[in-house]
Amino acid sequence: MSSTPTLRDPSLFITKGYINGEWLNTSSTNETFDVTNPANGTVIARLPEMGARDVSSASQAAESAFNSWRDVSPKQRGKIVRKWADLMLANAEDLGTILTLENGKPYAEARGEIAFAAGYLEFYAGEAERQYGDIIPAANMRNRQFAIRQPVGPVACLVPWNFPAAMVTRKAGAAIAAGCTVVLKPAGETPLTALALAYLGEQAGIPRGALNVVTSLGRLQEVGLALCEDPILRKLSFTGSTGVGKLLMRQCANSLKKLSMELGGNSPFIIFDDCDVNAAVEALMGAKVRNSGQTCVCANRIYVQRGIGEKVAQALVAQFQALKTGDGFGEGVVVGPLTIARGVTKAQTHVEDALGKGAKLLHGGKPIEGPGNFFEPTVLTDMTDQMLSHDEEIFAPVAALYPFDTEAEVIALANKSDVGLGSYICTRDSARMWRVAEKLDTGMVGVNTGVIAGGELPFGGVKHSGFGTEGGRWGVEEFTVTKAIILAVPDA
Repeated sequence: MSSTPTLRDPSLFITKGYINGEWLNTSSTNETFDVTNPANGTVIARLPEMGARDVSSASQAAESAFNSWRDVSPKQRGKIVRKWADLMLANAEDLGTILTLENGKPYAEARGEIAFAAGYLEFYAGEAERQYGDIIPAANMRNRQFAIRQPVGPVACLVPWNFPAAMVTRKAGAAIAAGCTVVLKPAGETPLTALALAYLGEQAGIPRGALNVVTSLGRLQEVGLALCEDPILRKLSFTGSTGVGKLLMRQCANSLKKLSMELGGNSPFIIFDDCDVNAAVEALMGAKVRNSGQTCVCANRIYVQRGIGEKVAQALVAQFQALKTGDGFGEGVVVGPLTIARGVTKAQTHVEDALGKGAKLLHGGKPIEGPGNFFEPTVLTDMTDQMLSHDEEIFAPVAALYPFDTEAEVIALANKSDVGLGSYICTRDSARMWRVAEKLDTGMVGVNTGVIAGGELPFGGVKHSGFGTEGGRWGVEEFTVTKAIILAVPDA
């Protein structure tokens, strides 16, 4: 096992589970699992492998804490959540180091994620006080009618490995602000960032049992089933693949949990010939290269109007040639390793499939030899809807360009997918912006930008990309239920 990284505050590097305010070296299974650095394959930490009994302990702790946390004033909850954000920003250097160690993304990008993650907490802190109800005019004039929002109860939050900080705050931060308590299951590949955030949450004043962290890598099916079937947990929020999301939905059926599912994407990025090509390529780089192409809203199908196809391809190749790939701590590195080794195999499969069906390779195209999970930044052109990448997320720094001729044609192509999370348009035609944005079957649309997420914004998809909304006021509302109160007022 490699040595613990050098941190300003070593107490943030935690290799324990966290249940009912206790940091646990062991689990009910007496097993452990390793966390590795994807840049070189070295083991950086060993954590307790928790199982179903640990989930039950965590949910019971969350239930006990909920009985008092729900009665804490929204103002006080907001103060705690805001302090949590402030502590994240004060410790951004260490948090970024931990994130890069386990996820692999370049350190500057990791620091950016910490600020992005803290932004959710900052917004939710104010939103805690803005869960308004309604006064409803009654048909019976002797009645007074109200609707109020209340926390749904103890909840489960399952977060992915590609954004180990932001996905914690986007889910658990909203739940805590709403008055819920949380059982958090971070990805087994990247649990260290979540544990550091839980530690800071504890320092901010989140009470014992209100935030619990269950660590697991080898017992995912057991832990997932336990979270779904646990009768105490009243909601489950999940970010991950569509296939796993459907499985979790089935497993939640008997406990009738409220669900939020942020599932797979296959984002179209449409570049019209009336755009500013340089600006379009800059936006595309933001939507394609972030986290080495490992985001659920990455530009996956890049549609370029035929008249500017060669110009866009050349500009993109020039940008890709300038990208520095390597360990996330390396100076000037923009593309880090893929977080999991099988991501390299998947990227290679996508490239080989495309080339075998007529695509042209303009840059890159293969894994990088040596230690770590590295794949060359790659540009493919002449893509078609018969290729694997048309229907599956590549999840790697591979840009696949598809030609199109007309607006109507590209809208049909873009919507030819069973998922609908994010999409992008580059055009200078204001009327086209509205027409196309409204016709795309996705939950979010970026126009002349590659960034479509923020603490104040709703984030969610349609079709097989799931349901429920994270971020903004909607993200907090997802962790509440509506109660009607009817008050009879007799005549004097």
